[in-house]
Order: sequence, then C-alpha cells, then structure tokens
Amino acid sequence: MLSYDVVEWGKPLKKSERATPKPAGPEVLLRLKYCGVCHSDAHIRDGYFDLGGGKRLHMSERGMHPPVTLGHEPYGTVIATGTEAGDEPVGQIGENRLVYPWTGCGACARCADGMDNYCAAPRSIGLQHPGGYADHLIVPHPRYLIDASGIEPVWAATLACSGLATYSAVSKLSPIPRGEWVAVIGAGGLGLTAIGMLRALGHERIVAVDVTPDKLKAAEAAGAAATLDNCDAEAAKKLREITGGALYGAVDLVGGAETASLAVGALRKGGRLILVGLFGGEIPLSLAATTLRALTIQGSHLGTLGELKRVVALAREGKLKPIPIIKRPLAEVNRTLDELKAGTIVGRVVVET
Repeated sequence: MLSYDVVEWGKPLKKSERATPKPAGPEVLLRLKYCGVCHSDAHIRDGYFDLGGGKRLHMSERGMHPPVTLGHEPYGTVIATGTEAGDEPVGQIGENRLVYPWTGCGACARCADGMDNYCAAPRSIGLQHPGGYADHLIVPHPRYLIDASGIEPVWAATLACSGLATYSAVSKLSPIPRGEWVAVIGAGGLGLTAIGMLRALGHERIVAVDVTPDKLKAAEAAGAAATLDNCDAEAAKKLREITGGALYGAVDLVGGAETASLAVGALRKGGRLILVGLFGGEIPLSLAATTLRALTIQGSHLGTLGELKRVVALAREGKLKPIPIIKRPLAEVNRTLDELKAGTIVGRVVVET
C-alpha cells in the first residue's frame, strides 16, 4: 500500500510503500477513494499545539510517534473484513462507506456511552491509528462505517470532521432564539460548513468574520446575513453595530487570541462562546466579569458517532448544502497543508487516492 507519512515532526510528509494490512478480528479493510484535508493536520504535522504562555502540547503526549499516517476524513470501499466483523450491512464487501474516525479504546465508560471522542485513551484514525493519506485503511470495527449513499462522495468525505465538528459546536448553542445573532469566526472550510449547519437547523442571523475578502464572499454565498473583516481597526465596534450590541453566541473556528477576544467582547449578557479552532494562544479573562455577564466559554472537540449520523441525514435530506471543494491527487497533500497553514484556500480540499 501507499501512504504519505510524518517521518519527522515539522517536515513534509514522505511517500511510503509497504505491505497492505489484512483485517483481523472485527476490523474492516477499505480501499480508499478520497480523504479530506483538515487544517488541524497542518498543526499536527508541526508536531504540537500552542497552549499559550509559551506552553505546547506535543503530539507525543497524544500517543503519536513517527512514522504517522495522518488523514481523518476517509471515504472508501470495503474490500475485506476480519473473522469477527459479523455480517452487518454497513460492513458489506463492495460497498462505499464514510468512516467515523474518532475511535476510542472501546472499553471505558465514555466509549460505552457512544462518546469515543471523549475517550482518555483515544485510537483516532489519522492520529494514533493510521489514517487516510493512503490508498488502504484498517477500520477497527464496522460500527464506525456509515452509509452516505445519495451524497456526492467527495463532499461526503468532509462530513466526518468539518461537518461533525460544526454540528456538535452549533448544537451547544441550541436552542437559538430566531431573532438572535450568531457569529461564525473563520470562514474557511469549517466556517462555511458552520454557516451551512446553522442554516440547515433553521437559523438565519449569522455574521461571518474573517480576514480574507474571498472567504467573506464565500460566506455570503453560503448564507451569512452579514460579514466582517477582522483586520478592520474598528472590527469590535462594527460587530456590536451589526448585532445591536447583543451577540447571542459565537463559534470560533480559528481559536486564536484575537478571535476569542473579539467574541468575548461582543457577547451579550448570558452569551456563549464555543471554541473549536486550534490556532492556539491564550486570553486574559476577568473572572468577576465572566460571572456578572453570565458568560459561557466552552470547548467543543469533534463529535459522536450518533452526531455524525445526524449530519449525514441533514446532507441526504438536502438541508445541509455543499461548500466549495477542490479535488487533488494524494501526491499534493503537502502542498495542500502548506496552503491551509497560509490561509489561502477557500472551502475544502479533498485528495483522491
């Protein structure tokens, strides 16, 4: 099999060839067709996340040791199963399947509750477990395969991360009163999906915030009612003007000090900030003001298998609309990660294996 692997943190992925794995026990083997390229992989390739204050979370602390095959938005065809995989329809040979990548240990209370993404000993595909920047993939169990028939496959591949992460984040704001404003900060692939997700769930008063004119135009096309350039010296003032000084909630898909500060400053009393992005850093936070303003600041990390199934249903029903997607060969994955890091891509990129 062929894959593109992290051999050394901070360096480009390297092409590798080795024997194609054989599924054992409940495992399933897929011949991959597509894999979405997520901005978080640019951070992971660097080998750390910025925790702020000079602190870093190194990938080795997350159980990742090179060589590592990244890629957590895989979509492919079932070609073999282990002897314990059973005869579940989702695992039938010859069928195309979307993969839920956020697999846990399978033994803890979180996994038993269907919340693999909160497992303290995760085995996520594309992180601790070999991922989708390859032409074959082992999936630990057929329960992690999802029938996404009726959805354009290239777009379907992105639903396992950008679709799921935004659905889970937006859900943490629910129920959103119809007349309230919600800010989506960052209009990249995740941001455009978040706008679409809010629209799919019936909300229209959305203000998109970004620093790139092309991305703000894409946000308008995706359904944002207003847009804001965060580079504007009066961005904070203009955000308050757009929302009437009463921002109900914000979903920060960047997760940087500037974006989080902008959101916190604009929230109305009782407002909520949902942090998704991993740009990193830290912000000063007044504990008394947070209490007096009754603010909620919550991290949202990925989503559950059940939530992904609901995302797929929204897409199949036509409520969730596709965003701009660029299709590239797998050999261009390094170029794509470089461009994501530079912030030059509008929408998403999916590599074809």
